Amino acid sequence: MASNSSVFDSSAVSGTPATGRSFGDSLGSHPKILWVVSAGGHLAQAHRIEGLIGRNPDSLWVTSDVPQSQSLLAGRRTHFVDYVASRDLVGAIRASSQTSRLAASEKFDFCVSTGAALAVAALPRVALQGVPSVYIESIARSTGPSLTGKLMRYAPRVRTMTQHESWANRTWEYAGSILDDVMPTKREVAQRGRRKVFVTLGTIRPYRFDRAVDAVLACLKPDDDVSWQLGITTRDDLPGEVFSEISGAEMKDRFAKADLVIAHAGVGSILMSLEAGKAPVLAVRQGAHREHVDDHQQGIAELMASRGLAFPLDLDNPEANIFDVAASTKVVSTDA
Repeated sequence: MASNSSVFDSSAVSGTPATGRSFGDSLGSHPKILWVVSAGGHLAQAHRIEGLIGRNPDSLWVTSDVPQSQSLLAGRRTHFVDYVASRDLVGAIRASSQTSRLAASEKFDFCVSTGAALAVAALPRVALQGVPSVYIESIARSTGPSLTGKLMRYAPRVRTMTQHESWANRTWEYAGSILDDVMPTKREVAQRGRRKVFVTLGTIRPYRFDRAVDAVLACLKPDDDVSWQLGITTRDDLPGEVFSEISGAEMKDRFAKADLVIAHAGVGSILMSLEAGKAPVLAVRQGAHREHVDDHQQGIAELMASRGLAFPLDLDNPEANIFDVAASTKVVSTDA
């Protein structure tokens, strides 16, 4: 991959799928699901999928106890397990024992996971208990499955699904996309006071993302009203309010009130921005810079750019005009 993280080849990804297939075609309407998902973008995707197929109050969520899950799953049936880091097989196996007991305690229509490490041990074990089990690959994987997906492909009795028609086949069923019901349109930018900017780098550990912070600093206007959610990217040279983590409710409020959202290309941050009607400026983490385990954020960034739902930030040569373009774009539901 080229070192310039904002050069997106939109021809490499498809736009709105032609089949019209949806998650409901595979999972039905309002099924009772044992959701087994890692926190972050995986949880955000599963939560959105549930909204598309219809929430069942008897469904049960197995995930980590973090601000995001507390907010998204407030009032829902939950079982919190210890945080399972990326590729933490020992932690995943420990969590799978708890999941197995839950699956045996009552009847579920499906056990569904969108990843990541938590799915590796839990989903095959539940499948062998006789619960219909489904692995839905992250929308970030636009050219093929993740390491988790490759393992799930060979897990007995686990049904594997992709959100990209371009690599669907006999073993990877096309399930629909969590982006199929949104589209970009023009936003009238009010000529008023200070621009309110929200920057979020997510909470993934242990990966800093200083290149993104530096690129944003180079493009901000002197009078921008900025708030930063940085995870472990601790900095003491930033204007405005700075947080490592904030609650899900506070995140939602900041997305809603922002004139401009700048985010790392994590699926959770992207979905929160879309749900707030904002087309974010995206900074892509790269494995070569030790900003993530690999370069999978490139795929979701390319997909978003191809649909006009987000705009790339060139981390090597940042240009402020992309901020104005994003601020003048809003995202609307096609079902509205």
